Amino acid sequence: MIESLADKPAVTTRDVTMNIRVTQVQRDLIDAAATAQGKSRSEFVLEVAIQKAQDVILDRTFFNVDEQKFNDFLDLLDQPPVYSDRLQKLLKTKAPWE
Repeated sequence: MIESLADKPAVTTRDVTMNIRVTQVQRDLIDAAATAQGKSRSEFVLEVAIQKAQDVILDRTFFNVDEQKFNDFLDLLDQPPVYSDRLQKLLKTKAPWE
């Protein structure tokens, strides 16, 4: 089982090395992105790799429920959303890419 990074102490010793080979164009792209975020190449690559690894693991998480609980869950999904001021504000907010 993969251990959650959230369960680890914030300060740990990095004692394992990872090496990868990339093209010059790939390294330049990574460097530009790291610079844009004010990070070193290593910090940027490590952060992005960890986030992607967590996403992959979470996307494959299996929830084992009995048929009744699954049907209850589907019923909840079929119900209309409960409107609130926060939901209204969210729905009216323009997306950052628009």
